[in-house]
Amino acid sequence: MGVQWQGRRETAPPWAASSVGHILDSIENCPEIGAGGVPDVGSGVVLDDTLEALRSAALSAGDGGGYFPALYARVTRRVIDGGAAGRFEDATRMASFVEGFAARYLDAGREPVAASACWRAAFDVATDGDLLIVQQLLLGINAHVNFDLAQAVVTVADRTGDLPGIRPDFDAVNLVLRATYDDVMADLGRVTRWTGQAGALGGGRLFNFSLRTARDQAWQAALTLYPMPPDARRAQVAELDALVAVLAYLVTRPTLPFSWLARLARRVEDHDAATVTRALLGPLG
Repeated sequence: MGVQWQGRRETAPPWAASSVGHILDSIENCPEIGAGGVPDVGSGVVLDDTLEALRSAALSAGDGGGYFPALYARVTRRVIDGGAAGRFEDATRMASFVEGFAARYLDAGREPVAASACWRAAFDVATDGDLLIVQQLLLGINAHVNFDLAQAVVTVADRTGDLPGIRPDFDAVNLVLRATYDDVMADLGRVTRWTGQAGALGGGRLFNFSLRTARDQAWQAALTLYPMPPDARRAQVAELDALVAVLAYLVTRPTLPFSWLARLARRVEDHDAATVTRALLGPLG
């Protein structure tokens, strides 16, 4: 068992070394890998191992830190299924993106002390029982979409030499997220006991709009990063990290009257982390 770090752990959680190492071993040994470095979406060992690493991260956390990887695993399963169904223009490129994008979260969990400020802001409050389930989810979404996503896109574009060509499949993921929304909200409502009502009052449309806007902003950030030389990129990424870390602070410290409403909502939520995590995993639980 790891000792506590930054409010949670100083060493990597128990799933990290084995799961990430297994992914890397699979990349080296998978016979289906072609010149692009990864197998087609839905067909190879690499993405199955990525999915299992996310699921393991969720189930082993034992606190609010498991909520985001649970949701993330569920969305990743849908993306893999979408690739197998031919919903992406370039399945091999999409596989590379999915694996690389997930690795950014998994790497942050493997070496949390060295993680970006926005991820540390999320990890620091994983054991905070006063935060809403939705706040824990938003902290992960904030770091992964607002910080990691642009970098994951640029990594793929650096290899392919074609950033604009990625955009159709980038946008296709929005359709996957939309298709996942209803199922996730139903399971989330069972453990929060309030998000269903909020969704019926328009909260769901607001969340979808906000997520789509965040993804659009991530694409704009990728457009900014892509032509930059390495030193300029590093500086831009550091600036982005600082901004996203501030957003994380705002997620955990809502102003009145939202702070008052959050306290009321938290009183009706399920406080058992394992129950919440399995609800968010849905069929993967």
